[in-house]
Amino acid sequence: MPGSRAEIFDPAVEEIQDFYKLMTGSVVPRPIAWVSSKSGDGVLNLAPFSFFTVASRQPPTLAISIGPGVKEREGTVKDTLTNIQERGEFVINIVSLELGEEMKTSAGNAAPDVDEFREAGVTPHLSESIDIPMVQEAPISFECVLDQVIPVGTDHLVLGRAQRAHVEREAYAGHYRIDIDQLKPLARLAGDYAGLTQRFFL
Repeated sequence: MPGSRAEIFDPAVEEIQDFYKLMTGSVVPRPIAWVSSKSGDGVLNLAPFSFFTVASRQPPTLAISIGPGVKEREGTVKDTLTNIQERGEFVINIVSLELGEEMKTSAGNAAPDVDEFREAGVTPHLSESIDIPMVQEAPISFECVLDQVIPVGTDHLVLGRAQRAHVEREAYAGHYRIDIDQLKPLARLAGDYAGLTQRFFL
């Protein structure tokens, strides 16, 4: 019988973290949105989120899901979400393999008054349409304005309408296409990261 050898898990009886591990280990690879934002006091924030995708083609809209704080900040609202809700603007930077260590540094639980651009060792670069800087070293960046925040259980789905897209010349293949080999995107697996090693076409 099909599926007879499958393990079956019921989220109603499993521990939350255990079922979460099943989901994040199954939905792979996931792209990483390296989100830059700014607090009401002007402190720059930078944090990666791997619950990230395109939400709409028109208007061009990107989606990230932001969970609650973890470890020493468990139960709190993440600074990224607070900043986006306060200012209504943010930048989604795409992470390349070369930026893996910097991205990992920015994933730490820094205090709200810490400039995470400085902590990660990357350069803030002025955006064209919004007051939030992009990561100068990132191969692609999308300037976004907040469309809406949708509570989903313990998390928040953030929809941002793209105002500008910045693509490094080396990663641009012309005719609105991205050169994936030059982009070298970094992806999230369960607890690890990976690059693209092989492609095939159907």
